[in-house]
Amino acid sequence: MLIDTPSIEHLSNVISQVAGPAFLLAAEAQLLSVLVSRLDRIVDRSRELADLSDEDAQAHRKVELPILRKRAVLVHRSIYWGVASCIVTCFLVIIAFASALLRLRHEYGAALLFMIAMALFTAALIAFGKEVRLGYSEIDANAVLMRKHGWRREPIPPRID
Repeated sequence: MLIDTPSIEHLSNVISQVAGPAFLLAAEAQLLSVLVSRLDRIVDRSRELADLSDEDAQAHRKVELPILRKRAVLVHRSIYWGVASCIVTCFLVIIAFASALLRLRHEYGAALLFMIAMALFTAALIAFGKEVRLGYSEIDANAVLMRKHGWRREPIPPRID
């Protein structure tokens, strides 16, 4: 038995309806890229601290490692919610096209999936915002630690290309 395929006008309508979720998916992918980059930087900084061996490094580790751990947890949560949002958005697009092919009404399901995707994306942004705030508190903690011990930052040597 042949499936009664939708008209080009109907498919065009579905394509225009999934343009919003497609833009959401692009935003989610960009956020995930930023989050993975931040997680890499947190891991790199943790490794740098672990490699330091002098007494001054002990004070840095005491202050920075707990903050880095909390930041890593927040970034991990944000990545988790962001990936979940991407998955729901992909399901939304798939269901929209499947519904068009099968000539089923999908407005309520699409609306529900879009709201879920936006809620998950919002959760990812909230966790990301908390991580950014914690990152700034880490800068403040380092400044206090440096003043307390009378440390100065070493000047960065000029780059030779």
